[in-house]
Amino acid sequence: QVQLVESGGGFVQVGGSLTLSCRTSGPTINSYDIAWFRRLPGKEREFVAQISGSDGLPYYEDSLRGRFTISRDNANTVYLRMNSLKSEDTGVYYCAARAPHGAYDDWGQGTQVTVSS
Repeated sequence: QVQLVESGGGFVQVGGSLTLSCRTSGPTINSYDIAWFRRLPGKEREFVAQISGSDGLPYYEDSLRGRFTISRDNANTVYLRMNSLKSEDTGVYYCAARAPHGAYDDWGQGTQVTVSS
């Protein structure tokens, strides 16, 4: 089975940076697409970024492209580097995994990010 564990959330000042980690495990996990989603206060969960398991290419929500960077290392950990953070980025961040031709069925527990002045 697939396991996802987020870490790295916390408190950060407006304009600061933070890197989230998603430790992943499972059979052929390197072939899975891994994505970051977030749920902002009072809002529905939304897509943030994805890294492809087939070719390693990143894909970003248009409004976040340029500020956020997704990457994956050789130890099956996926990162989300967040720069120039805004108060509007405050929320719970989740990572999720999908097998080739599958859906995002596997989710981590989430990690809280709080951005304040």
